[in-house]
Amino acid sequence: MALLVQKYGGTSIGSSDRIKAVAERIGKYLDDGHQVVVVVSAMSGETNRLLELGRSVAENPQARELDVLLASGEQVTIALLSMALAERGYPARSYLGDQVQIQTDANHGRARILSIDTDAIRGDLDRGIVPVIAGFQGVDDDGNLTTLGRGGSDTTAVAVAAKLKVDECHICTDVDGVYTADPRIVDTARRLEQITFEEMLELASLGSKVLTPRSVQFAGKYNVPLRVVSSFEQGPGTLITTEKNTMEQPIVSGIAYARDEAKITMSGVPDVPGVASRILGPVARVPTEVDMIVQNTGADGTTDFTFTVKRDDYDHTLGLLEKVREELGARELSGDNRIAKVSVVGVGMRSHAGVASRLFDALAAENINILMISTSEIKISVVIAERYLELAVRCMHSEFDLAHDDVDGG
Repeated sequence: MALLVQKYGGTSIGSSDRIKAVAERIGKYLDDGHQVVVVVSAMSGETNRLLELGRSVAENPQARELDVLLASGEQVTIALLSMALAERGYPARSYLGDQVQIQTDANHGRARILSIDTDAIRGDLDRGIVPVIAGFQGVDDDGNLTTLGRGGSDTTAVAVAAKLKVDECHICTDVDGVYTADPRIVDTARRLEQITFEEMLELASLGSKVLTPRSVQFAGKYNVPLRVVSSFEQGPGTLITTEKNTMEQPIVSGIAYARDEAKITMSGVPDVPGVASRILGPVARVPTEVDMIVQNTGADGTTDFTFTVKRDDYDHTLGLLEKVREELGARELSGDNRIAKVSVVGVGMRSHAGVASRLFDALAAENINILMISTSEIKISVVIAERYLELAVRCMHSEFDLAHDDVDGG
């Protein structure tokens, strides 16, 4: 008998029929003797609908009231799923974030979990009752409802799993695991049986949509075994854990990409101390997330400073930096909002030389120009023109032979 936390996202519980199917699925685990704690999101599209509803009555809704509004989506699903379970002979009890006492700070819209009181959950489990918990929400010290930000239900599930010291935390979603690449782009993409927290965190941060970086980071910190499985069909999914059970790690485990990228270059900047702070300081105060940064010093005593931002922030950031360019006396401010970032990830890179050269050679063979490069111990990211994104993913997948489950990645 295992103790499990299972999280079901919006697509998994997007209709009455889907909720009934999830109840049947949970029932099979209960029939097999497992104890199950369930965490659910709002129905697919509901959070966006509520957000639009709030903005229809207030241009700048108060953060506290917006959290009260958005948290109502999960209240619907915990009640419906508890009803569906009880209808099938599995006693269940719904819990809002404040009823479980998921204590958070007071940072509305992106609150961080401080503690969780699991006494009521443990009591239900002892009595054979299935606790059904609203993800994405908590309560601050003053009793105000808070929300955890996008993907917050994953974070709730992992946090509850860490506190309960469960055998596994299942993220039940619309895919049957983590793949070596996006199967919509690469026909030969393969589902991974296992992947490390470190690799999954990189993939999630670099564009993979299967898990949120925050939930993976939380799971790694508390060593909570995560398993990504399909809500729609039975299968082993992908286990995210500390180490893989292989004799030697593959060089590359997976490929991630991000389309929503843009790059900005300030050319002819005086090469003096503090110039990076002068350029990025105003951007950080907005705040705008800056990703890759490259600085090239020229022979004339100036430097070219290039960095990437999300595409939605491109126009605003360009406008913000025009004044900075004038103050610095820089020659030109330019940009490109039709770029993409493609990354290869694998802990095996630590012990294998020449990965970067193989990657660059593969892209060169397809006549794909590299605009920017960023590396770490276990990943290499390149920025390329967006029109070459799918070709780049396919040629990288082929170069490292990710279609086959071997130990050396080619």
